Amino acid sequence: MTDKEITRRRFVRDSLVGAASLVLPGCAGLPSRSASGASRRKPNIIFILADDLGWAELGCYGNRFNETPHLDRLARKGMRFTQAYASAPVCSPYRASLMTGQYPARIGMTNYLQPDEPKHLSTDYTTIAEMLRSAGYATGIVGKWHLTGYASSGVKEVPPAMHGFDETIVSENRGIGGGSYFHPYHFNPDIARRLGGREYLTDRKNLEAVEFIERHRKHPFLLYLSHYAVHTRLVGKPKLVEKYSQKPGAGKSKKAPRNNVHLAAQLESIDEGVGMIMQKLEQLGLAENTIVIFTSDNGGESRVTTNAPLREGKSTLYEGGIRVPLVISWPGRIKGRCVCNRPTMNIDFYPTLAQIAGADIGPAQIIDGVSIVPLLKKPSLALTRDALYWHYPLVKPHFLGGCSCGAIRKGRWKLLEFFDDGHLELYNLKDDIGEKNNLAERMPQKTKELYQLLQQWRASLKTPVAAQFNRGYSHDMA
Repeated sequence: MTDKEITRRRFVRDSLVGAASLVLPGCAGLPSRSASGASRRKPNIIFILADDLGWAELGCYGNRFNETPHLDRLARKGMRFTQAYASAPVCSPYRASLMTGQYPARIGMTNYLQPDEPKHLSTDYTTIAEMLRSAGYATGIVGKWHLTGYASSGVKEVPPAMHGFDETIVSENRGIGGGSYFHPYHFNPDIARRLGGREYLTDRKNLEAVEFIERHRKHPFLLYLSHYAVHTRLVGKPKLVEKYSQKPGAGKSKKAPRNNVHLAAQLESIDEGVGMIMQKLEQLGLAENTIVIFTSDNGGESRVTTNAPLREGKSTLYEGGIRVPLVISWPGRIKGRCVCNRPTMNIDFYPTLAQIAGADIGPAQIIDGVSIVPLLKKPSLALTRDALYWHYPLVKPHFLGGCSCGAIRKGRWKLLEFFDDGHLELYNLKDDIGEKNNLAERMPQKTKELYQLLQQWRASLKTPVAAQFNRGYSHDMA
């Protein structure tokens, strides 16, 4: 980090406090505990991100085919969020938002990056890794980055090391598509095999994550475990695929839209890693001073799974494309078996982790997210934010069916604006989680209110990628 960047930093906004003084009483009834030597040290942060994992895939979210015992235990020990959102229905915009705390439209990255894409996450941003490193954290990413094109494709490559990560482990240096889950990995042929037999990618990353914890056990750390699974093409370990193939109702192909055995097998491998991480934290005496966050970058791909009761999936701004699982565990601070029904978004992780770590946010930084620490204290509290927004412009429809679209969620109401023809859809998510009943014509005043807010938000960003879609369609809403 440059001297200029350091001088731009300031103390976190008045609402933020240092980790040493942060005591989260958890859900109602959990007593505060006095600060011990371990609690005075800044808390470790483990952020586990699955790729394309739908809202309905985990056992703790009601799935009865997939087996996720360690993630279910994590939810029992912590807090499960029912209305957590991704800032985009595809990969790269989500990751840019995670790193910066800003909406993708403000950053100017609203679609996933191709291997030869000259666009990348600018080093002008102070990423979450840089912010935490300046607060004394060791920082490491294990796995998927996808915020740059690649030198192997003839464009400038901006890897995690240029954004504040001390260690980059088992990550890509070329395109990540194609489902390269067994060694050698086509997305980075330089990765040497460490596990015997047919080394499986998720197993290797789980091992690297545990070793990172071991290496940095004496100092606060950020571990960003970014999985490539369960991105297609789906390829599970043969023994696990066979196990799920024997279960009643099992799908019989890699593209089975329900009870997909390869997806289930890949998810179990992710789940095994969560168990390994939690066991290592217990062994090292770090469990009570480590916050563990598990979520997904967008909804499940509808070719290989169902996101029911949510509508559609990855590439769309319907709930199936942007509502994601989110489980947060922090023993001693978050009481177990908590459920939070408040809407949140991945832009919120930046200010949340800044508050937890006692880290500084620079005065020039724009942060669109809000800290969800109040929800970790009491999940029924309302956040200060009025609405959530999405901006997803496409030159042509996504190959999975998504269309150029914008959306706003305010309270129970959600409005979608389709840029290709300007039509609007309005849903009452409290009564209609599956977005089956379009109320736009029956409720013109509510439609007008949300449409105007959506336009005002885009205009406020003052970025070309957003402003070009404020076209002022003529809607009869008088």
